[in-house]
Amino acid sequence: MRRRECTLAGLSVYLGLGIAAAQTRPMAALPSAPLQAFTEHLPPLNFQDEAGQTAGFSSELLRMMAAQARLELDIQVQPWPRAVQAAAAQSNSILYSLTRLPEREGKYRWVGPISERRIMLYSLSKRRDIPALKDLKDLRELPQLRGLKVGVVRESAAARQLQSEGLRAGEELELALDDGSNLRKLLASRMDLIVLLDWAAAWHLKQLRLDYSTLRPVLELDTRHSYWYGLHPDSDDRVVLALQAALDQLRRDGRYARLRQRYFS
Repeated sequence: MRRRECTLAGLSVYLGLGIAAAQTRPMAALPSAPLQAFTEHLPPLNFQDEAGQTAGFSSELLRMMAAQARLELDIQVQPWPRAVQAAAAQSNSILYSLTRLPEREGKYRWVGPISERRIMLYSLSKRRDIPALKDLKDLRELPQLRGLKVGVVRESAAARQLQSEGLRAGEELELALDDGSNLRKLLASRMDLIVLLDWAAAWHLKQLRLDYSTLRPVLELDTRHSYWYGLHPDSDDRVVLALQAALDQLRRDGRYARLRQRYFS
């Protein structure tokens, strides 16, 4: 009985320590199986470079966090729908870069935030027939805008936002696997508007040797949310705490800021 009481007391102390427990707990006690991380091609946050290596701000940051926490890590870049399915099928998985939304709150264990998220609706600058919009309702209510095609990544948070406003897939919405293919369609005049992160728009245009002024923002869709790492709901508590503690340490010692400057300057 005495041993049982000591064990329960020790467990209570552990649960009460929160993040501090991850910082002081011996790393050897953490699970030894590699974490399986899944992401999409969303540069400059996460992408696969020409050499086939996983790159980007979120990917490098996650590697630094895993090294800080002494956790093994394996990262795969896949189309977003496949990445979501793969992460859901493994209890030791991480999905990123993931927008933290109320409807997703219970589906993941959250570590972050990674970065702010500024989603814009763009047209080509030469399309002077498309005015600046007050809100998404203009796309349905203004006569001159009815029938315009809007490109967005399939199963993204932005796609759900547009659909909740009454825009229909296959009608007003053109769904694609990634931002790059949507941008190419916009440049080829196969769609009228495109949803992109502001810095992702600049990055993709740079790859095509085009200036950012090629696009014109017509509506700010969302700046309320941030990007996070989403761990499987059955993830080991010690892993979640250790990764959050590692990220907090990277912020304190300046390594996060230096990494961010390389990608966002």
